[in-house]
Amino acid sequence: MSSIFTKIISGEIPSYKIAEDEKHYAFLDINPAAKGHTLCIPKREVDYFFDLKPNEIGELTKFSQKVARAIDRSLKPIRTGVIVEGMEVPHAHIHLIPIYKETQAFSLGKKVEVTEDGMRKLAQQIRQKVEL
Repeated sequence: MSSIFTKIISGEIPSYKIAEDEKHYAFLDINPAAKGHTLCIPKREVDYFFDLKPNEIGELTKFSQKVARAIDRSLKPIRTGVIVEGMEVPHAHIHLIPIYKETQAFSLGKKVEVTEDGMRKLAQQIRQKVEL
């Protein structure tokens, strides 16, 4: 059975797409820990991050770095944090979470509210700064 992320990649489920290349897809998390919280995933469905081949981990990391730089340029956080936790969806993924202040809670359990219009605007703002 396909993961929800595989359905997002195929377009069966809509997403706020940030970037895509032949092997990866990035989109806004619909339960964001911060405004601009983005998920970077391989298109090949692999449950556990460390079951990815070494070159796939490297390629996903490079793709994520490009997306993180777009987040930095567009949203101007202090920096963009990274979490590779992988329990909530059985599809390897990297969380990129903008950190806007030093005292900001940095946890996947903390959710900020962002309207649909806000999500569309954030996605567009970040997407415009992606350099693949």
